[in-house]
Amino acid sequence: MGDEAKIFTLSEVSEHNHARDCWIVISGNVYDVTKFLEDHPGGDEVLLSSTGKDATDDFEDVGHSESAREMMEQYHVGEIDPTTIPKKTKYTPPKQPQYNQDKTSEFIIKILQFLVPLAILGLAVGIRIYTKSG
Repeated sequence: MGDEAKIFTLSEVSEHNHARDCWIVISGNVYDVTKFLEDHPGGDEVLLSSTGKDATDDFEDVGHSESAREMMEQYHVGEIDPTTIPKKTKYTPPKQPQYNQDKTSEFIIKILQFLVPLAILGLAVGIRIYTKSG
């Protein structure tokens, strides 16, 4: 590797996305892993699915060994231009509608939540007394 590393854009790296020519981006570096596809312990599909994007998270999630990290140096071909990698957006869940969609006042709902079970209990006691006395 020379003193000055070659800088690639993500679109340039994305063109190398098949088994005969496979490049991936990890931690800002570009690697030509074509010769490693057959030897990769996880299979070539894992590497091929990581093309065309920043695969740093995929790489780190697996927990590669120190020897695997050292082995990467022989496949290093340059660096990625960080301005060409899309920014990660944080997922914001959509606002959930309020449970009380029919606009019934919360006070009435609270009263009903108390009175309905009380009425059922009173009805059950009344039926029980009526059937015992009859």
